Amino acid sequence: MSQTVQAIRPDQEVMTRQRLPYFMGISGDSVASSGLSMHLVIIPPGARAEPHIHLGYETGIYVLEGVVKTRWGDMLEHEVLSAAGEFLFIPPGVPHEAINLSDTSPARAVVARNDPSEQDNVVPYAPATPGESAA
Repeated sequence: MSQTVQAIRPDQEVMTRQRLPYFMGISGDSVASSGLSMHLVIIPPGARAEPHIHLGYETGIYVLEGVVKTRWGDMLEHEVLSAAGEFLFIPPGVPHEAINLSDTSPARAVVARNDPSEQDNVVPYAPATPGESAA
């Protein structure tokens, strides 16, 4: 197989398992990458991702616009804010959800993963409540 340098313009919106619109960029499907995917996510005003985990891969996020609260942990009991110009790291298997804190403007971020598939290893997550184990 010959290797080719390719430019990708993410111009088609895809609704993800997290219930957020992605614009797909680099992946195993788009450019036959073997260990990387990279996309643009737009969180509409006031919207939030469905809680989920990433099986077996790390995720790096760079916020381009807006402020996003990421809740994480078995009960989504922890939180971190990410603003434009900041990076966020999510280890494999950590339950989390992202929330756009603005009711009027979308938040935009570049999402990179060390997994070439876009959604195959994204799994919905039901947060545990005190006294029970996570689903």
